[in-house]
Amino acid sequence: MALAPNGLDELLLIARDTALAAGALTLRRRQEGVVVAATKSTPIDVVTAADREAEQLIRSLLADARPEDGFLGEESGATGGTSGLTWVVDPIDGTVNYLYGLPAWSVSIAVVEGDPEPETWRALAGCVLNPSTQEVFTATAGGGARLGESELRVNRDVGLDRALIGTGFAYALATRGAQLDIASALLARCRDLRRIGSSALDLCNVASGRYDAYYESGLHPWDHAAGALIASEAGAAVVGAGGARGNEDLLIAAAPALADEISALISSVRNR
Repeated sequence: MALAPNGLDELLLIARDTALAAGALTLRRRQEGVVVAATKSTPIDVVTAADREAEQLIRSLLADARPEDGFLGEESGATGGTSGLTWVVDPIDGTVNYLYGLPAWSVSIAVVEGDPEPETWRALAGCVLNPSTQEVFTATAGGGARLGESELRVNRDVGLDRALIGTGFAYALATRGAQLDIASALLARCRDLRRIGSSALDLCNVASGRYDAYYESGLHPWDHAAGALIASEAGAAVVGAGGARGNEDLLIAAAPALADEISALISSVRNR
């Protein structure tokens, strides 16, 4: 399905409306009481009934609006399309926060062009909604990033020694030692670290200037598809190790000079 001249705006409207519908559902289910449906990668990596119900709703709404597009969701996997576009969806990013009633979880919806692989795709539009606060973060490729109607810009001219940095840790306990080595090295050099438990919101925090930077290893495509576009359109460099595109190995988001500093420090820790 070819895009109309105002196609990016149309895609963003679909992403936003769909996120709002899913956000209303998940917020209602949170108020009713959360049910753990299963665990995933480890016993502490949970999926709730609301995750599955919300993704089913999102998949249905997107199929109605864009039947020729593909779909990649955290809970239900991938379905191919014929348009060359794929919707990359995390129905609840920050499920453990959702389970415990902490107000830092989000609905993340992005549409990308090309194979649904972060190292090669081109993100076109994305929306991250925090249902607890009703904050709506959006971006389109080349169109900038916004919180509601307010344009977002990352913090610039911040050195590592003054940087507030967000991060996250893996559910696989065996991998946390290496992550803690990096966190320890950064804590010795930066203003402080924050860990709120939603990578999509972490990236939006960079875009809005609430963080100076964010980094994490082990992210899946749905964790950052929308948030990375929002951060990038707000002026962040979104990179991986050695300046490559961000991927599962490493994703850093910050103003370019700060991203370089963080990348160099992580590389030095890894090469010890």
